[in-house]
Amino acid sequence: MFSNKQTWRSTKTYSDNIKKLAEELKTADAVLIGAGAGLSASAGFLYNGERFEKHFSDFRKKYKITDMYSGGFYPFDTLEEFWAWWSRQIFVNRYDVLVGKPYADLLKLVKDKDYFVLTTNVDHQFQLAGFDKKRLFYTQGDYGLWQCSRACHQSTYDNEDTVRKMVKEQQDMKIPAELIPKCPKCGAPMTMNLRCDDSFVQDEGWYAAADRYENFLRSRENCHILFLELGVGMNTPVIIKYPFLKMTTDNPKSVYSCINFGEAFCPPEIKNRSICLDEDIGKVFEDLLAENNYKE
Repeated sequence: MFSNKQTWRSTKTYSDNIKKLAEELKTADAVLIGAGAGLSASAGFLYNGERFEKHFSDFRKKYKITDMYSGGFYPFDTLEEFWAWWSRQIFVNRYDVLVGKPYADLLKLVKDKDYFVLTTNVDHQFQLAGFDKKRLFYTQGDYGLWQCSRACHQSTYDNEDTVRKMVKEQQDMKIPAELIPKCPKCGAPMTMNLRCDDSFVQDEGWYAAADRYENFLRSRENCHILFLELGVGMNTPVIIKYPFLKMTTDNPKSVYSCINFGEAFCPPEIKNRSICLDEDIGKVFEDLLAENNYKE
């Protein structure tokens, strides 16, 4: 339905767009936030460069892995190597990390609004920042959860204690064999609860969040809704971007805002109800807080 071959980019000044978005945040009946990887990138949680080198230089040298994303798909020969990699990736992105400033600033902007968050991010930043868990739907999984690799049952398991042991006890890019997690039902190796194929486990918590999201949409479909899309690229546009564009098209009271450095655009059909900001998300949040005279 929507294609970036025929898109519109804002011709308004940055200042004008900030003022318009600040006003929308004040006046909208509800705010639906759609957050992609660009939001965490704005917070400094990059998967490559200096941050990757700091934590994974040994894996780069031995396996020629160049970033955390591609490393997650590397065909390690043993589960001891697989879990040495993954325990580090989980640890640095989920447990050994502080709240990113853009997440904290976003909460300041919407905490008094009727909001809901739909996100493809798996790093737990919304929860760390203090967003209401019942207003979150993280569709693609969570670094803090494991599942059976065979998906023999629809349950997930918290992994923090074991991950910390794996990180502490690994040597030469291998964990001790006794730390390899096994499914408590069938004995198969556990794996990450991250959506990458049709074996992704959607547990009770996932379905409860999906129901809350659908209820939010259903009960506010004719309201003045601000669809606030943050750092969503074109890898999986069917989860956030395309639905947000369609819902904006269908609801003449709604407004669509896309904040994405280098990828801020919308279809021409809704350009009069769109606010596109081609800028770093963190800077936009700081300017919105200043525009709205936010005080702690």
